[in-house]
Amino acid sequence: MDKEKRKVEKERIILGIDPGTTIMGFGIIRIDGKIMSLVEHGVIRMTKEKDHYMKLQKIFYGVRDLIDQHHPDELAIEAPFFGKNVQSMLKLGRAQGVAMAAALDREMAVTEYSPRKIKQSITGSGSASKEQVAAMIKSLLKLDELPKDLDATDGLAAAVCHFFQSGVSSEKSGYSGWAAFAAKNSDRVT
Repeated sequence: MDKEKRKVEKERIILGIDPGTTIMGFGIIRIDGKIMSLVEHGVIRMTKEKDHYMKLQKIFYGVRDLIDQHHPDELAIEAPFFGKNVQSMLKLGRAQGVAMAAALDREMAVTEYSPRKIKQSITGSGSASKEQVAAMIKSLLKLDELPKDLDATDGLAAAVCHFFQSGVSSEKSGYSGWAAFAAKNSDRVT
């Protein structure tokens, strides 16, 4: 279904990305009104690539291929966090920038969220562990099992965070964030 038809039907697709230079996690969700459903999740591995620039190229083409296959309306991406290793942060920022460039190349809206904001939105705690985020994603999307790689779960978390933070999930539709969603969907949250 193309983007224009989805807009008329109030349906949209969100691509969430957890950038990385070795493993990049992604998650794609479909929003139909107030209902989220899983489209796809996974990782793009760059472990065989030794050259940093070739890794960036693989990220660009991988994100662009996901966009061309699923036609998402928006990209939600985790921002690099400020750590002690400046070189690692710079590499992560490049990976994020390349993923954003792929989305912008396909004329998609891009929104960036801090890791803390994503965790807060999904679990209610900005200091939640990857495992806690994964467990909530499993519950929210009614997954039978967790993805094998937590980077994929982190990509899904970025997409779900965007849904919770965006206009469709705002006061207009009754969700101002995780607490509002949980209160109105107690049967869906375990």
